[in-house]
This record gives sequence, structure tokens and C-alpha cells, in this order.
Amino acid sequence: MLSHLTRGVCLAVVTGAMAFASSTPAKAEADFSGKTIEWIIPFKEGGGSDKWSRFYAPLLSEALPGKPAVVIKNMPGAGSTKGANYFQTRAKADGLTIFGTSGSTQFPYLLGDRRVRYEYKDWNVVLATPTGGVFYVNKSLGVKSVDDIEALLGKELLYGSQGATSLDLVPLLAFELLGMKVEPIFGMKGRGAGRLAFERGEVNIDYQTTSSFLSKVTPLVKEGTAIPLWTWGALDASGKIVRDPTFPDLPSFKEVYIKVKGKEPSGPAWEAWRAFFTAGFPAQKMVFLPKGTDPKVIAAYAGAFKAVTERPDFAEKSKKRLGVYPQLTGTAAEAKKAQAINVPPEAKAWVQTWLKDRFGVSLK
Repeated sequence: MLSHLTRGVCLAVVTGAMAFASSTPAKAEADFSGKTIEWIIPFKEGGGSDKWSRFYAPLLSEALPGKPAVVIKNMPGAGSTKGANYFQTRAKADGLTIFGTSGSTQFPYLLGDRRVRYEYKDWNVVLATPTGGVFYVNKSLGVKSVDDIEALLGKELLYGSQGATSLDLVPLLAFELLGMKVEPIFGMKGRGAGRLAFERGEVNIDYQTTSSFLSKVTPLVKEGTAIPLWTWGALDASGKIVRDPTFPDLPSFKEVYIKVKGKEPSGPAWEAWRAFFTAGFPAQKMVFLPKGTDPKVIAAYAGAFKAVTERPDFAEKSKKRLGVYPQLTGTAAEAKKAQAINVPPEAKAWVQTWLKDRFGVSLK
């Protein structure tokens, strides 16, 4: 048992420690006053990721503590792996550099592409944006709607692609599943470049993610140059493929498959398509901070994006620019990140073999 004297000394020590702690200021919250945030986008200007980041940049600037400037730095190359490698190896963990990914960044990582020098598990996600994609054709093909799909199957088709291991894996697999005669022209620096090739008449089919379709392809549809046929679809709460909520009048790819084949989709090719569609679109675009970033900085970004998405005018603004999809932060964003960077081993192995047999792409 402590003596009265000992108890008094202990009480004095504890009281003094509490007084010192109360007089010591807490570590300041993140403050970006006078700073400039560099947001790296690993694609050329004009594509879906570029449109998405430029929509968010001024809103993020306003919501972050200190209202810093947020500038977009486009860094295209090597199917987006150039920008991702740069972020992995060069970005400082000071909150002044963020990175925007897409499925074209996730797929090389998932497939073990030799160009990948980045590790998704290192990065801290602060926003996850699901999106969709619309497939459309040139009016010169004589196809007016998806009801003319049989006529389309017999035509020679040209498609401008970023590469077989990019997000273009989803449409390339879809073309294979339907038996379409598509010759991909690889080397596009982004989906925006593919759209420009379509506008110039160098290719006669294309697809764009929702943000780019809404801003850049809708005018082509109105003038009759581009004919939208289907979307890749969306996932409902149970994981079932349903129609894209932004384009409810267009059938999902699954509906088109059933229309062409006369049966529900099944088999290893379909399972591979579904796995990579799930990895590539329900968590299609994400914003990351580097490994080692202070938790207070991470919390500031997550809070800022949450505040942006809760603005009274956000739903109307985002509907016109991004489509009708939930914008996710916190644990919901973490869950989407996990979904985006994990596919079943059998689906991955099937795709690796298909890429080698179909396009001569050897990933190792």
C-alpha cells in the first residue's frame, strides 16, 4: 500500500503532466494555404479521366483547408503506366501530389504487365468514382440501333485502342464474345485519341466512358454521325449486371449477348469479361495519396471530397458531367479499391492466355 507521502508525490506528477499536456498545443490539422496541389492524370487531355479530374479540381480546391490551387498534370504514355510509375517513385508524401487512376491503370497491374513499377496496395484512396461506357458506331455502317446487330457482325470494323491490357480489354473481349470482325489499331494515348480517330473517319466504331461521352460524343449523336448501340452496364447492390443508370434506354452488353446468342452468357470467356468489367467500371476512377502520407492529410482530402459530394448543387452538376453514379469516400472507397485490384486467378489466367493467342501480347 502506498504511503500518504508517496501518494502525494504521484498525484503531483500526474497533475503536472496533465497541466503540461493541456498547455501544449495539439498538432495542427492539415492546412494547404498558399500551396499548389498537382493532380497527375496518366492520359492525354480530352479523355474521360481528364474530364473527370477537371470537373473535380475547382471543387476540391474550394473544399480543402486553405483553399489551395489544384492543377491537372497530364502524363500520358505506356498505357498509363508511365504516370503511375512516376507517382509511385517520385511523389512526396506531403499531400501536394495526388494521382487519378482508371481501369487502364488497374488492368496492367492485375495482369502482371512488365511495365508496372507501382503497387496499388501502397496508395491511400480518398475518392472512388464508378462510371459506365457507351459503345457507338459510325452512321456509314448503316446501323441505326442495336436491332441491326446482326448486320454489324458481318462488317469489317476498325477500333482505336490504347492497348490490349488497358481498359480496352473490356470492349475487346466483348467484340470477341459477340463474334465481331474488329481490327484494333493500337497506340492511342487515351480514349480521347480514339474518339478523335473516330471523328476523322480513321476508325468506324468506338466507346467512351460516361464523362467523355456526355461532353464529346453527345453532339455527334445529335448530328447523326455517331449511333450509340449499348453500354457495358452497371452492377446493382447484389452484384447483378443491370442497365447503366445514366443511359437507361440503352441495353447492357449482357442483354446484347443474349440477343445475339439466344441464351444466358456462360463459360470462361464470359467469366473473364465479367471479372474485368467488375474491376474496371464499378470502381473505374480513383484518387490516391502516396504511401506514408500523414493520416491528417488523408482525412483532410477524404473530408474535402465528401464535402464536395454533399453540396446541394453537386447532384445536378455531376449528372451533366459524370453521369448518375455514387461518388464514394472513406470505407466505401476502400471497398471499391479492393474490388478494383482483385480478380479471380482463373479469370486472370484465361485473359493472359487469350492476350497472347489473340494479339501476341506476352506480359512477362
